[in-house]
Amino acid sequence: MPETAKIKMENVQIYQDKNLVLKNVGFEISDGEFVYMVGKTGSGKSSLLKTLYGELPLEEGTAHVAGFELNGLKTKQVPMLRRKIGIIFQDFQLLTDRTVGDNLAFVLRATGTTQKEEINKRIAEVLESVNLKTKLHKYPHELSGGEQQRVVVARALLNNPEVILADEPTGNLDPETSNEILRLLVNIAAKGTSVLLATHDYDLLRAYPSRTLICSNGILSEAQTR
Repeated sequence: MPETAKIKMENVQIYQDKNLVLKNVGFEISDGEFVYMVGKTGSGKSSLLKTLYGELPLEEGTAHVAGFELNGLKTKQVPMLRRKIGIIFQDFQLLTDRTVGDNLAFVLRATGTTQKEEINKRIAEVLESVNLKTKLHKYPHELSGGEQQRVVVARALLNNPEVILADEPTGNLDPETSNEILRLLVNIAAKGTSVLLATHDYDLLRAYPSRTLICSNGILSEAQTR
C-alpha cells in the first residue's frame, strides 16, 4: 500500500553535534498540507528540517519524506531526495555574481536538466508563478529583500517538488513583505505541494492560521486548536 503522508516521522531522535535536541519526534504531513513549526532559537527547528532534507543523518527512529526512507540514506541518494524537496532559507543563498535567470538555470543543470529550451521554459514558468517574470536579467543586489526571497521560492519550485521545507523564510523581511511570502506559500500548498514552515513570527500564525507544531524543551508537540 503506498505511503500517503509526504512527511512521516516515528520515534525519531534529532541530534545536532551529538547533542540530543528533540526526542521521540512523531508526526505526519499530508499531500498539500500547510504546517507551521514554531519554537525559540535553538529549540531544534532547523535541526529537524536538516534531518528531513538529508543534511543531518537519521540515527534513531524511522522517517519518510517524498517517498524516500531516511533510515540508512546513502550520500549518493541525497541529491535524488532533494529533487523532490524545495528548500527555502532565511538568508536567500543566491549566487551574487549571476542574474536571476542564471541562478535558476544553475539549479536545473545541477539536478539533471540539460536542454536549453526546457531550462528556459521552466524558469519562465516559476518566475511567472512568483510574479517576477520581468526580473530575469537582474542581479540579486538589484532586487529588494522581498524580491530576492521570491526568487528563492521560485528556485524551490523548479523541480516540481512534492514537499517544501522553509526555514524562517520571513526572518529578514518587513511585515508587509512577510505577508506576501506567506500568501505565496499558502497558495503553493493549495495547489498540492506539502509545506512545512519553521518560524518564530507569531503574527504570521495569527494572519494565516494553520496546523502548528511546537518545539519546546526537547519535545515536538502539536498545538491544540480552539
